[in-house]
Amino acid sequence: VVKLSSLGDVIHALPALTDAAAQLPAVRFDWAVEWSFAQIPAWHPAVERVIPVALRRWRRKPLQALRGPEWRRMRDALVARPYDAVVDAQGLIKSAVISRLARGPRWGMDGRSAREGIAATLYSQRVAVPRDLHAVERIRVLFARTLGYPRPETAANFGIEGAAARQVLAPPQLVFCHGSARAEKLWPVEYWSELARLAVSAGCRVCLPWGSAVERERAQWLAATDGDVVEVMPRLDLAGLARRLQQAVAVVAVDTGPGHLAAALGVPGVSLYASTSPQRVGTLGPGQVHLVAHDGAMTGIAPGRVWAALEPLLAAEHR
Repeated sequence: VVKLSSLGDVIHALPALTDAAAQLPAVRFDWAVEWSFAQIPAWHPAVERVIPVALRRWRRKPLQALRGPEWRRMRDALVARPYDAVVDAQGLIKSAVISRLARGPRWGMDGRSAREGIAATLYSQRVAVPRDLHAVERIRVLFARTLGYPRPETAANFGIEGAAARQVLAPPQLVFCHGSARAEKLWPVEYWSELARLAVSAGCRVCLPWGSAVERERAQWLAATDGDVVEVMPRLDLAGLARRLQQAVAVVAVDTGPGHLAAALGVPGVSLYASTSPQRVGTLGPGQVHLVAHDGAMTGIAPGRVWAALEPLLAAEHR
């Protein structure tokens, strides 16, 4: 399997592996993935080996990278064994190039289905996949047609619930996944502050993860309002983040990887969308609520609306 990035996209591929393992119990996967997300595939029981790729870092000095030990290790890992199928689950030129390095017939979406249609020219077998499906369902279709089984009609099963045991803490903790690399996905910091005040007034503790200096500054600004009950979390790897998410009563997230991780782990959540569609990339899992800014701007989602969506989730956890 080649699914390199980003965090949410990697998580979207997991249910297809669960389907394949249920239909073909002997199947095992190796997974080529960006090194910063390599922990995620390793949590799935059908994944035998994770092959780290560092394209994001290598592209800064490509000639040096091609002569370096990391590239050689990745290339050697990809050719170490012949594969029955090499499945590019991303449909980009970069993922198609990586898939071409592996030994075996290369499968991917056809030119009309792939995110970058030209990527299909590098596959030996091409699969038509409807573009109007959720990203998770598109990959489930790709795997079913590649490996020759009927696409299951069951709900998506990410297969990683055991990565961290669910243990909701008291007082109830809410995790605010406030960061995104795309500015149009960000919710105004003043709105996060107002939502934090509503949560604290209801007896909740607010936890703020971060993954960059900008996100850390935003979290510190929010925590300055009440540092006793608004916590800036330490920088965590994905396993550490998963453990903290599993301790939360619920999550509030913009369209960002940690929100998808929380949903895949079975944590209820409210997700906020403006420039992206929840029908295509929304969180999937129990207790997921999607709020959409119909004017196309995140300012169109008021803090009171988010709190109103959160309250039933909090009540459900305490039944």
